[in-house]
Amino acid sequence: MPPRKRTRQGLGFLCCFGSSEPPEINLKDSVPLQLLEFSAPMPPAEELHARFLELVDELDLTDKNREAMFALPDEKKWQIYCSKKKEQEDPNKLATSWPDYYIDRINSMAAMQTLFAFDEEEMEMRNKVVEDLKTALRTQPMRFVTRFIELDGLTCLLNFLRSMDYETSESRVHTSIIGCIKALMNNSQGRAHVLAHPQSINTISQSLRTENIKTKVAVLEILGAVCLVPDGHKKVLQAMAHYQKYAAERTRFQTLLNELDRSTGRYRDEVSLKTAIMSFINAVLNAGAGEDNLEFRLHLRYEFLMLGIQPVIDKLREHENATLDRHLDFFEMVRNEDDSELAKRFDLTHVDTKSAGSMFELIKKKLSHTDSYPHLLSILQHLLQMPYKRGGGSLQHWQLLDRILQQIILQDDKGEDPDVSPLDNFSVKNIIRMLVNENEVKQWRDQAEKFRKDHTELLARLEKKERECETKTQEKEEMMKTLNKMKDKLQREGVELRSAREQVLDLSTRINDIAGSGVPFPPPPPPPGAPMAPPPPPMTGGCPPPPPPLPFSSPPPPPPPPTIPPPPGAPPLFGAPPPPIPSLFGSVSTLRSKSIPQPSHPLKSFNWAKLGENLINGTIWDDIDDLRAFQILDLKDIEKMFSAYQRQQELFTNQSFKQKETGSMDDIYVSTRKVKELSVIDGRRAQNCIILLSKLKMSNEEIKRAILEMDEREELAKDMLEQLLKFVPEKSDIDLLEEHKHELERMARADRFLFEMSRIDHYQQRLQALFFKKKFAERLAEIKPKVEAILNASKEVTRSKRLTQVLEVVLAFGNFMNKGQRGNAFGFKISSLNKIADTKSSIDRNITMLHYLIMIFEKNYPDTLHIQEDLSNVPEAAKVNLAELEKEVHSIRSGLKALEAELQYQQSRSRERGDKFVVVISDFITVAGFGFSELEDQLTEAKQKFAKALKHFGEDEGRMPPDEFFGIFDTFLQSFSEARQDLENMQRRKDEEERRARMEAMLKEQRERERRAKKSSASEEVSGEFDDLVSALRSGEVFDKDLNKFKRNRKRSVNQLVEGGGRERAVTKVNY
Repeated sequence: MPPRKRTRQGLGFLCCFGSSEPPEINLKDSVPLQLLEFSAPMPPAEELHARFLELVDELDLTDKNREAMFALPDEKKWQIYCSKKKEQEDPNKLATSWPDYYIDRINSMAAMQTLFAFDEEEMEMRNKVVEDLKTALRTQPMRFVTRFIELDGLTCLLNFLRSMDYETSESRVHTSIIGCIKALMNNSQGRAHVLAHPQSINTISQSLRTENIKTKVAVLEILGAVCLVPDGHKKVLQAMAHYQKYAAERTRFQTLLNELDRSTGRYRDEVSLKTAIMSFINAVLNAGAGEDNLEFRLHLRYEFLMLGIQPVIDKLREHENATLDRHLDFFEMVRNEDDSELAKRFDLTHVDTKSAGSMFELIKKKLSHTDSYPHLLSILQHLLQMPYKRGGGSLQHWQLLDRILQQIILQDDKGEDPDVSPLDNFSVKNIIRMLVNENEVKQWRDQAEKFRKDHTELLARLEKKERECETKTQEKEEMMKTLNKMKDKLQREGVELRSAREQVLDLSTRINDIAGSGVPFPPPPPPPGAPMAPPPPPMTGGCPPPPPPLPFSSPPPPPPPPTIPPPPGAPPLFGAPPPPIPSLFGSVSTLRSKSIPQPSHPLKSFNWAKLGENLINGTIWDDIDDLRAFQILDLKDIEKMFSAYQRQQELFTNQSFKQKETGSMDDIYVSTRKVKELSVIDGRRAQNCIILLSKLKMSNEEIKRAILEMDEREELAKDMLEQLLKFVPEKSDIDLLEEHKHELERMARADRFLFEMSRIDHYQQRLQALFFKKKFAERLAEIKPKVEAILNASKEVTRSKRLTQVLEVVLAFGNFMNKGQRGNAFGFKISSLNKIADTKSSIDRNITMLHYLIMIFEKNYPDTLHIQEDLSNVPEAAKVNLAELEKEVHSIRSGLKALEAELQYQQSRSRERGDKFVVVISDFITVAGFGFSELEDQLTEAKQKFAKALKHFGEDEGRMPPDEFFGIFDTFLQSFSEARQDLENMQRRKDEEERRARMEAMLKEQRERERRAKKSSASEEVSGEFDDLVSALRSGEVFDKDLNKFKRNRKRSVNQLVEGGGRERAVTKVNY
């Protein structure tokens, strides 16, 4: 309890007068305390003005009365102030001279705020108590602060902060409590006590959650100044990590960046808060470990950059506030210097930290040809296997990796972290010692690689089986659909046949009755079950298609067509006529024979084009005799140079001949063991063939079996078949390979493949048939949507009532706008639709006739605006080229005919074991023929509907293709949609301008009200060294030395910057 009577040097508010010897006041019970106010001397002019301003603001006077009050002399102002404040003063002034009184009152307020709701007057009294404590902490002698610390006054304040209800936290009491802590820190003893308290800085940071701007500014000033105090920087970082959990932030500093970016409502012109945030950010970045640790500054700055601080800084420049700009300049200056220092490590001028590719290339370049490079590859390989799907905890995996890397970079040799440790008990030094043995790691890596290969092989086999099952299922479904369609068609034809038979019988009876002569008429056609089947409908093109072969019939075998494989290169389309067969035996008897020397072993072939003997007469070749050249040529050397056996040989020099002559028997023995490969086909073609076989990953026997079985197991993909067609054995290749078939084991891989494939009867035709079969469904699937688009679009344009309405309104417009011969029209070409947008308004050049039409539709014909719904197939039909479509249909028809011809040939010959060509192709032709006939019928119907559509709109039939016709409508629909969007944008801009005008008027009125009602409480207080630090931080003077250095560096050249060495960072610090 405080003593009842005690003599003090002065009261709290009297100590603010600045006098070294304040008047001594003796309190007696008989003397009213209120009268003491008038005996006190008048304070300095500045303090008097501040107090009188606070009084005038509380009176809420008009501007005229305010001016009159401020025009009074100082003595009158002091008299008015004392008379108005005497009623608010505590009658027991003696109690307020000891900290016990304030601690008891604050504890009482903390307890009562949860029980009672205070009105404005009571809240003002509570604020007065806290403000008196703040003044006492600043102005009372040192023993007052010591006594306050001994009574655990700091804990009292912190408890009050933690237990505040919402109304108190948003009031001036909250700001005053923060001011008390700031006043306590204004001397060394109080500052040390606050920093030593385990929860003080964390509790102070919790006050950032309030909406009171003054409270936020006060908290940020304390935290920023603590960063500059020894051992205070890390406490602030820990406090921000604590606030992250307290405020449920996604990342640290998120609330600060949100406050910095807010530009609506009362935050629009609130520069003081934004300045306090920027000063705090600069203090956090450049104090503590940030003074001389580049890695720490980059680490912390990346955290702010990831939160999007750079665009916010650019937006803050619009305030044009000198103090704020000073903090922004300092932030960007240090960032540029750090980026330059980082770039120097990689011998660059700039490192693009926004580009993952650029940073990876720098790391790769730095670690190339070092022992660390394999570990970089290992890291990347494992990153590829990290979880990447959203949800399921994948984000936490990447967060863990990020935190580990942060701690590796920041942790020093002693195991201490300058920032809050993202992982507790994580010592990089100890973990490096605990790394497992490299041999064990290699063993596990090899085992993982083996498992990966096995897994890949299993996946490949599984995909192959799935592909095979999918193909079989698709073929089965298509077969069932075709059978159902054929069944329905036969039923319809049966009904039609019975109806026709009944009509014939009826007509025959009537004719016999009329004639009365009993002349017999021919019998009716046989029933549907009879052997004779009705003739098939004629196919488009004029010639009837060959009937599909019956599964159990055995037609007479036609002679096999003498086809010759096509030359190499791109394969001809299946069904194309074979090239003409050169006469091989026509003039054998007339050829002159030459005595040409024969080589001792096969040589490489020379691909030339021979001239026939009948073309020699009268040419230069009459005078040339190659027999004379044989007498001069070294034929043995030619055999060595161009032998068909592929061996590793050299062009022997004289020295190599000597070495060979003097070689040992071992060399001769080794040379005789070298494997010789026989190759007679062109080298480039053989190389390409080997590449293809390596991609197939199948042996020659497996390829042969797949071709004979028509790839029932789905082992040959369509693209592989297309490539195989480019390597069909030619006639010359077959002749050369037949000559050396006794040397099959020594043939090169490509030669042996071509030889074994040439043994398959009609190898090329089989490949073409298989390729056609695999591509048939895909080709049909590409054609059908195009045919359906033309068919449906033709129906839509003729049936659309909305389109008719549009044309009607456009016709009315045209007749109204045009005069003379151009007017009085009964219709117009549809191409005129796209000329509507060319007519512009004479009032507004941005408005066209199309815009005006849409406005009319919106007013009078609102349903017409949905015209796109009626013409949904028109855009697709506009892309269809009918000529190319008919060409593709004709190609499929030709392919089916050639397939039927090949089927007849295969049915006429004896088949080897495993040959399933006849069975597979017979089923395929049955299904494909029916599907193709449906496509042809649909195409015929589409052409008929399109012709009707042309006639419907008065266009010439046959002169306008579908893509042009429907393209006109498609262009019109696009212009129609764009014009509607233009009108909506115009209306939106108009509404936005009106809304902006209203908002500006409201804001102008609100600012005027705020200017009138704004209160300023600029009480002048005696400042200590902590206040000086806060003021320097607020104004940016603490960074003046670095800013001046930055301005000097701007004038230096780049070379002088490099030679300047490390950056000197001057940060004001408080020394005890």
